[in-house]
Amino acid sequence: MSTILIVEDEPITLDVLSLKLRNEGFEVFTAKNGEEGLQNALKKHPDLILADIIMPIMDGTKMIEEIRKDEWGKSVPIIVLTNLSRVSSSSGGIKRNVSHYLLKTDWKLRELIDKIKEELAK
Repeated sequence: MSTILIVEDEPITLDVLSLKLRNEGFEVFTAKNGEEGLQNALKKHPDLILADIIMPIMDGTKMIEEIRKDEWGKSVPIIVLTNLSRVSSSSGGIKRNVSHYLLKTDWKLRELIDKIKEELAK
């Protein structure tokens, strides 16, 4: 069973994603901010991370940078699912550090699940 860490500060989005992924047979861990996401990632080593960018305490960009510094974290697939369509110049490297950068408004839940399964099959 593949494990997925969802790092998302919007409770409804977090609940929907968690429920759907569990129903698809994944083991799911969650975090409500980047700091908690970083701690969970480094402790639990999920098979894939699904992360937002704009979050409290530590944003997704910083969290991903920190994960990529870890030996395990250098290769874990990370899918960004965010409302942020434009990436600021200070976080422009984020798209190079992730498997996919997806806008929430552009993806249906079924398509996201398929993208996750595709990424895990690599």
